[in-house]
Amino acid sequence: MDAGNHSSVSYFILEGLTDEPGLQLPLLLLFLLIYMVSIVGNLGLVFLIRISSQLHTPMYYFLSNLSFIDLCYSSVIIPKMLMNFVSEKNSLSFPECMAQLFFFCFFGIDDSYMLTAMAYDRYVAICKPLLYNVTMSPRICFLLVTSVYTMGALGAFVHTSYISSRSFCGTNVIHHYFCDILPLLNISCSRDNTKELLVMILVGFNVFACVLPIFISYTFILSSILQIRSAEGRSKAFSTCSSHLAAVGVFYGSIIFMYFKPSTSDTIQEKVASVFYTTVIPMINPLIYSLRNKDVKEALQKFLSSRIFSESV
Repeated sequence: MDAGNHSSVSYFILEGLTDEPGLQLPLLLLFLLIYMVSIVGNLGLVFLIRISSQLHTPMYYFLSNLSFIDLCYSSVIIPKMLMNFVSEKNSLSFPECMAQLFFFCFFGIDDSYMLTAMAYDRYVAICKPLLYNVTMSPRICFLLVTSVYTMGALGAFVHTSYISSRSFCGTNVIHHYFCDILPLLNISCSRDNTKELLVMILVGFNVFACVLPIFISYTFILSSILQIRSAEGRSKAFSTCSSHLAAVGVFYGSIIFMYFKPSTSDTIQEKVASVFYTTVIPMINPLIYSLRNKDVKEALQKFLSSRIFSESV
């Protein structure tokens, strides 16, 4: 076969998180719980935002899209991981692996850019409140969300096209628990340093194209908050951003550790870092935004009260 155009490997074997038999059942139960919380939290947040008129604002429009992305993101990884805990051979075909890689990249990039759009929304709300309704009009919000999904599709297509064109003529064991870019490159026998550098530049571009606007937005936000004279006003302004900042910190911290680490980093550390941004973050995002958000808690209380009242009647 032509190296670089075809693969002589028809299937891959996933190494998984651990090969310790005693840890399989505890990890199965742990990640099953994480997945259930992620499904309930993200679906619940999407549903609550859709039915609650008080949450029909740009901020919650972006949040509902983030919850949808997180739900899909975890669904790309966790079901296969759960199957691997109970199956003797953790294998998947070459097309299945490439499909998992594509959707992992798609929703991962979407997550990154959606957090950036949310940072811009907070910047306009706090720094330019009088222009908020004009600047964040429904049309602008729709264009921002469409751009997010477009960037995700383009990035996923580039990464998957490059990886699928590599030749895997040696080992077919992926030292990871899902089909990720770096673990697949590490077992390829048709390495192209120039193209691999371009792939990593694209990863770096997506990260810093999001981190930089977020950093700039919060620099202006912090400056505006510090100019507020009343302590109550500063607290209220900061509370609208604290949830987003927490989500951004955990997401980008694990991403940067995974993709911009020294090449001698431990595989276990890589797996732990990837667990955070593929499974833990999709679970904690709805918890962060619901437990630390007054509007969401009020909308939930109103919904539960109306349900209880209708059942009693």
